[in-house]
Amino acid sequence: MNDLSWLVPLPVVLPLTGAGLALALWRHAHAQRVISLAALTLTLAASLALLWHVDTGPLVVDAGGWSAPVGINLVADRLASLMLAISSAVTLAVLVYSLAQGVADGDEETPVAIFHPTYLVLAAGVAIAFLSGDLFNLFVGFEVLLAASYVLITLSGSAERVRAGTIYVVVALLSSLIFLLAIALTYAATGTVNMAQLAQRLPEIDPGVALVLQLMLLLAFGIKAAIFPLSAWLPDSYPTAPAPVTAVFAGLLTKVGVYAILRTQTLLFPGGRADDLLMWAALATMVVGILGAVAQNDIKRLLSFTLVSHIGFMIFGIALSDEAGVAAAVFYVVHHITVQTTLFLVAGLIERRGGSTSLDQLGGLAKIAPLLAVLFFVPAMNLAGIPPFSGFLGKVGLIQAGVAVGTPLAYALVAGSVVTSLLTLYALVKAWNKAFWQTAPEQVAPMHLPRGMVGSAASLVVLGVGLTVVAGPLYGYTERAAGDLRARAPYIESVLPGGGRGDGVSDDVTRDADLEELEDPLDGGEP
Repeated sequence: MNDLSWLVPLPVVLPLTGAGLALALWRHAHAQRVISLAALTLTLAASLALLWHVDTGPLVVDAGGWSAPVGINLVADRLASLMLAISSAVTLAVLVYSLAQGVADGDEETPVAIFHPTYLVLAAGVAIAFLSGDLFNLFVGFEVLLAASYVLITLSGSAERVRAGTIYVVVALLSSLIFLLAIALTYAATGTVNMAQLAQRLPEIDPGVALVLQLMLLLAFGIKAAIFPLSAWLPDSYPTAPAPVTAVFAGLLTKVGVYAILRTQTLLFPGGRADDLLMWAALATMVVGILGAVAQNDIKRLLSFTLVSHIGFMIFGIALSDEAGVAAAVFYVVHHITVQTTLFLVAGLIERRGGSTSLDQLGGLAKIAPLLAVLFFVPAMNLAGIPPFSGFLGKVGLIQAGVAVGTPLAYALVAGSVVTSLLTLYALVKAWNKAFWQTAPEQVAPMHLPRGMVGSAASLVVLGVGLTVVAGPLYGYTERAAGDLRARAPYIESVLPGGGRGDGVSDDVTRDADLEELEDPLDGGEP
């Protein structure tokens, strides 16, 4: 075990430990707040340490000392660590926002005893998904974060939230059922669910069977990532939740689905047999999503449709199936997690200050809340891809990668990217003008904006701008991550250091008769 491998499980262990303590202290609101802040702050520190150390090679932890493919493995490579770092920063900022909102509202919108343990479990589930070294524990990570999200999306128990939560639950369960079936079929075909070993065995099975497995996994992850036409559930589900919940959902949950697609496409199915299908899906997701955004007259729904639309940019990069496209997609995921979360937090501030998120009922906010105008304008322009922001840099990287591929479909996606960016700018400028510059239709009693809410939203605005400042080193990191993903060898050799075609054994126990039952079915042996 590497001397630094103890860092790998911390992003899972710390939030789960905090969740247990917060649940035990459910009668003590102040203690819960302190525990939640401490747990996520330490998680962010551990994630940043991982981000630094894995730049020299992946870190792997074998649970219980059992090596792959028998044991449960947590694998931190450049991609997983980068996703952990940005997700930890976002979850911490959203927690601060939520705490400030809860204190200002007397905890009516975010019940302390329920919210804190559930939110920490959500953070742990996201970390499990990013670090999992096998398909089944990736499924476990999804289920942990989804179980927590079921509770968070229905906070306060209003009829509208319960209805939206019901849609969300049904769609999520359908996706999980498809994923679980895909895992069962994968194990039946290959005798393993360890992703490093699957990378070796999938090329040896019938190509038709491998394609079916690939399409089933894409279907399951496509629902979670809200790829068109599997995205209809999202605009009706997210806007009804409390602002901090909507923000963390928009920033993270769909990106976990994108991460799963990126990981499986590059590691398990590198041949590109589904690339054209993914390109068409990316183009449809961009165009349909942004047309939906243009038609909206409510800020939260508008942002929900832009969320769907910009998932298409990430799928575009993955579908190009080369190092430049993957690097640009990873960079865009980091950018989008930050900016989309920021915009939903600012939408919560707009609702608090203006009394609504309907653009017909807002107006004049630039005069009465100029700081709020800045907090909306900067990430909005970043999302639209205005130079020199990180959104512009990510889109330029994707467009350059598409032009380099040079196929008619790649050029169609380049054109779709440009049109989507222009329509994003139009939709956000329309929202900006109506909310901040038009005359308010009626006077609304102003509500105080707590400093904690404004400060946490401002911190994410600064983080989004910071991504532009460090775009060079960050893009270099994503290029190295893409190189590892395309090569596959660094991941496989870290998980299966002996070549990995056999079964792993404990560090302390030699192979015996019981372990012989796990013999590779592809070798022709009877179990």
